[in-house]
Amino acid sequence: MISSLKNQTVLITGAGRGLGAAIARAFAREGARVAINYHQSPAAAQTLARELGDNTAAFQADVTDPEAVSAMVSEITTTLGAPTILVHNALANFSFNGDARTALEDMTWHDIAAQTEVAVGGALNAIKALRPHFKAQGGGRVVTIGTNLVQNPVVPYHDYTAAKGALMAFTRTASKDLGPLGVTVNMVSGGLLRTTDASAATPDSVFDMIAGLTPLGHVTTPEELADVVLFFASPLARCVTGQTLVVDGGLVCD
Repeated sequence: MISSLKNQTVLITGAGRGLGAAIARAFAREGARVAINYHQSPAAAQTLARELGDNTAAFQADVTDPEAVSAMVSEITTTLGAPTILVHNALANFSFNGDARTALEDMTWHDIAAQTEVAVGGALNAIKALRPHFKAQGGGRVVTIGTNLVQNPVVPYHDYTAAKGALMAFTRTASKDLGPLGVTVNMVSGGLLRTTDASAATPDSVFDMIAGLTPLGHVTTPEELADVVLFFASPLARCVTGQTLVVDGGLVCD
């Protein structure tokens, strides 16, 4: 157990299902107070909150709405205590299905903007809402969720990858502004995860191909990625900021 995470409050955006739920379980296992943010999956979020116990609660907010995010943070502070850790995991609706992806010739700016509004706009809104709490508490942690497709766009998901690339840049610039407050800002970039709602449409043959190319011989699980998020949220990473760590079993070397 990472004892330093016990009784700290963590806000995880997009935590009702998939990778976000795995991250929520990881923090709850370490004794943290977990705020599960959700947008359109109330049943899953409430079920997860009940599973994780009294120190966990679900909170609805669209992360692209700054007023909704601010109100949510106020509610979390009243219910669980002021958050000291933010994990920005929220993802606009997306399916990793290479055959059904939008090709470049059919792509519009709206497609890219919709992904970026959640990835970067959501991070901006959450950080701004938490900044007063970080300042009052003398520090904090921000962890964003990226993708190894930025380094290796083996499947050209243009909208998703462009948004995550912008989030990577924002992670780095935010670390400069928040550093004087004692806040670290880092990104954990996963590969294709086995399995989340977003990767459920991925054929087994693709998972098998990736496993064969990966030094560890298997596709990363949500639980394995969640443990790296814990590292960045803990004092073990206190002198690491503005960095991106690729967690894909060694498939991509950056």
